[in-house]
Amino acid sequence: MTAVDVFVGNYTLIDFELYDLWLNGYTAQEAALFLQKSGIVQRADVSMEIVYSDIQDQYRLFNSLEKLLKNPPKLMDQQIYQMDAEMQRQIIQRYYQFDSVVVREILGKKLSSRNRKDMDDVGEKTRIPLRSCRRQFDNLKRVFKTVEEMMGSLVENVKTHYLLSEELARQYAAIVFIANNRFETGKKKLNHLTLEDFVFCANQMITHWSYSSVVCTVHQDMDVDLDRGFLQDLRELKMISEKEILDEHKGQVITHLKAALPKKSRQVIEESFKTNSKAIINIACGLNHSKEARDIFLDLVEKVTEPCISAGLTASEMEAFLNAYKDSIIKMDVFRLQPHMLVVWERYMKTLILCVLQIYHT
Repeated sequence: MTAVDVFVGNYTLIDFELYDLWLNGYTAQEAALFLQKSGIVQRADVSMEIVYSDIQDQYRLFNSLEKLLKNPPKLMDQQIYQMDAEMQRQIIQRYYQFDSVVVREILGKKLSSRNRKDMDDVGEKTRIPLRSCRRQFDNLKRVFKTVEEMMGSLVENVKTHYLLSEELARQYAAIVFIANNRFETGKKKLNHLTLEDFVFCANQMITHWSYSSVVCTVHQDMDVDLDRGFLQDLRELKMISEKEILDEHKGQVITHLKAALPKKSRQVIEESFKTNSKAIINIACGLNHSKEARDIFLDLVEKVTEPCISAGLTASEMEAFLNAYKDSIIKMDVFRLQPHMLVVWERYMKTLILCVLQIYHT
């Protein structure tokens, strides 16, 4: 006689502890062993055979639900699996959550089948099971393909099509933005930057530098791309590097910092002012060229944060310098004949300052 396991029910029950084990790449056998080692089986006073049968039932359910999880609105509309809205929200949210260490390894790479094969290496490096790494890669690729050419807000598009929380949608939007603009994130110089660093900076760029920015003059209702008109205007900032303006600007900044910083820090800023200013302006001008724009994180680290950290400036001193650098020039005549450039300057520097301070790891 053949033994047959039968699962009968109406309201769908989800064991979220098992669901998380499944999401983390555990097989049914591995999940059973995990529960046995954790002592849950002993405390529940049930046989291992019953526990394993329940795990298999849940895993069959998860595997069936996965087809719908790839298109969350379908899960909300279907009638096969009876569950309340909160349970639906939870299983979707958990399915699309990711491990920062895994996505940090994927970040900046083309979301192609070829790179999916590298998930073996990612799994070994991060010690995250391969199944989980592949799920996370596939989720990123799916979201990217869905929203990359959509009009409107990236965050809202992700929320609408994948029913994710605001926070998780913002993380996916940032990753899509980085992938779409092909920003370099994998160079050795950037290894110390976390996924959170990149996500924060990308979201600032989306808010202030993309077509969806409130000050964008040619609104195209699309924030996956940088505002081309803004990038072209940034080239006009080259005038700030002219010797006469540079010297006046330096004097204004140092005067501004007299009450804010000790003499030693002001001296460091004064001695490196020309180099730092040139770096800030060159990054602005370079954003108009795709090849240079891709290296923005590398440029921020190599040309802005590293030299200032090496010179001994603390994060608070760097913040004081950058704010003085931004605000001092507004009082000068440099923008008198081009008043529209004040908006460009504020738009550029506000985001640059936030990004630099985020990645300023001393």
